[in-house]
Amino acid sequence: MRTQTYQPTLKQEYFQKIRSQLKKDLHLKNIHQAPYLEKIILNSGLGRAKTDKQLFATAENTLTKISGQKPILTIARMSVASFKLRTGNQIGAMLTLRDIRMYEFLERLIHFTMPRFRDFRGASLKSFDRSGNYSLGFREQSVFPELSFEETNPSHGLQATLVFSTNNTEHNKALLEAFGFQFENKVSSAKNQEESHG
Repeated sequence: MRTQTYQPTLKQEYFQKIRSQLKKDLHLKNIHQAPYLEKIILNSGLGRAKTDKQLFATAENTLTKISGQKPILTIARMSVASFKLRTGNQIGAMLTLRDIRMYEFLERLIHFTMPRFRDFRGASLKSFDRSGNYSLGFREQSVFPELSFEETNPSHGLQATLVFSTNNTEHNKALLEAFGFQFENKVSSAKNQEESHG
C-alpha cells in the first residue's frame, strides 16, 4: 500500500484548484504557463551593527524559528570606508526556502503574521520589482508569532522576497491573491464598504 506523503495546504490548493483557475482567468493557452512560486528568500541585513554579536545571534535565531531552516551568514565582498566596512565582515544572515518549507512559511505569513501588522491596510502594490518578484519588509521581528518576547530583543528588520516563474507582475499578483494575499486597494475598499453600511 502506497503511503501518502505530506503536502502543505497551499501547495495542494495550487495544483488542485488555483493553477487551473489562473489558466482560465489569465486566458493562458497552456496550464504550464500559469505562474508559480519558485522560492522565498529571507534576508536580514545588519551591516551597521557588524560588531554586535548578540544582534547577529538574534537575527540567526529569528530566521531559523520562522522558517524551520538554518540561515547562512553573509559577508562583505568589498570594503566601504564611509561605513567602516571591510571585506570579510559579517553583514547579515539569509536563507532560501523551496517547496514544502516555502509553502508552509507563506501560509503562516498570510494567515498569522500579516494580520498582526499594526493598522494593516493590505500589502503595497509598489513592492513588485522589474522581474515580477515581490518583496515584503518587516521593521522588526516581533510580528512573527513563532518568536517569544525574549527572542525579539534586540529588534532587527528583515525582508522576504517571493520569486516567481514569470516576470509578469499582474499574473504574479493574481497568484498571490489566489493564495489569500491581501493588497492595499482591496483591503481599503472592503473597510470603506463596512463603514458605509455601518
